[in-house]
Amino acid sequence: VQLVESGGGLVQAGGSLRLSCDVSGRILRIIEMGWSRQVPGKERERVAHIKSGGSADYADSVKGRFTISRDNPNRTFFLQMNSLKPEDTAVYYCNIYAPGARSYWGQGTLVTVSS
Repeated sequence: VQLVESGGGLVQAGGSLRLSCDVSGRILRIIEMGWSRQVPGKERERVAHIKSGGSADYADSVKGRFTISRDNPNRTFFLQMNSLKPEDTAVYYCNIYAPGARSYWGQGTLVTVSS
């Protein structure tokens, strides 16, 4: 199973970016998919996740600004990030959870928000 992120980059504060995550490989069912981020020296932070039933949860720091969505047939999911702040600067990772407590992660994409 492979996850590949795209869409990261440099943006000014107040701007927007859309991250994508493409899932490939043999996996029968995805229970949950989502995004986390990490700043050097800090723990990885859960940002936004969506369950197979469609319910989503967000970190308090991104509520109202970030939206997670998915394109199930193609096993692609997205993170729309609006009103970006310098404190959103991080490496963003997509991940999925499968039955049997299995999890898979992408390689990460850097998002830099300049002030």
